[in-house]
Amino acid sequence: MSYLIYLAGLVQLCILSASALVPFRLKWREIFKSLPPLHRQLYWVYGGYVVLGILSGGLICFFNSDQLADHSQLSRWYCGYLAVFWGVRLSLQAFLKVEEFLTNDLLKMGYNALTAAFFLLTILFSAVAFGL
Repeated sequence: MSYLIYLAGLVQLCILSASALVPFRLKWREIFKSLPPLHRQLYWVYGGYVVLGILSGGLICFFNSDQLADHSQLSRWYCGYLAVFWGVRLSLQAFLKVEEFLTNDLLKMGYNALTAAFFLLTILFSAVAFGL
């Protein structure tokens, strides 16, 4: 299980690289210009919190995979948190209107790969959280 958690850390860090493209691909600066400054700032703050959440989750898994696999109460609760985090993100896939932005096969493959990653992360962290 430790090795899978280690790989999950790498996957989360890879997801972060995809997240870094979102503001550019979705033209946030241009789109958000019509919003009041506070709304623009909040989008960046919320985005920053998500990035920090993914970064910390990835690094904790990468550097502490043995401890997260030890079935301690802390590891189970933390993996439970990650299961909820990625489970919520997975469930959002059904509601996000992304079709207009998936303009080529590479973007469609990337979107499907992200969906698969969200699913696998949810399953893995759920298994650890429940002591399986």
